Amino acid sequence: MKTNFDIEKFIENGSITNELDLERAMIADRKLRLLSKDNLHFKNLRTKLRNLIADYESREWSDLEAITDEKIIESDKSELFAERERIFLENRKQQIRKQLKSLDLTQENLGAILGHKSKTHMSELMNGIKPFTLKDLIIINRLLKIDIKELIPLFLSREDQIKINSAVVKLNKPQIKLQKEDLLFN
Repeated sequence: MKTNFDIEKFIENGSITNELDLERAMIADRKLRLLSKDNLHFKNLRTKLRNLIADYESREWSDLEAITDEKIIESDKSELFAERERIFLENRKQQIRKQLKSLDLTQENLGAILGHKSKTHMSELMNGIKPFTLKDLIIINRLLKIDIKELIPLFLSREDQIKINSAVVKLNKPQIKLQKEDLLFN
């Protein structure tokens, strides 16, 4: 089980299909800008990602007459959610680094413990370019004594909230509701 989005999945799919993924891709582009200076893999990844961003923006935002208030609201909400994810990932990275330092371990040491042989792969995980697996995060929780709430995002995207609420309505179970903290966009 993956715990968040995977930038390489965008590229593999060949397109960005919604505003949230666009916002995530733009955040990833900024991260990759820094990483790509020293690494050809990240540079190639960034080039492909930037092409997908340009394609989506051309397809969805080039016709000014077709841009509705609802589309702008969706874009704004997606931007807020993606920023929330970015902050979460940055805080998680800092927590992990702090604990590694206190134990005199390196990111590379953690990669070896988790069974990740590549420094690049570990960098991708730490920087949110690729998602940690749930197993990775449980190991980090137990090994580094970081609260699991600091490692696993406990918030849901608007899209997931809508799907869940629709399923609950279909079940006709009004007593089942998402907790208030999960209702970011309501």
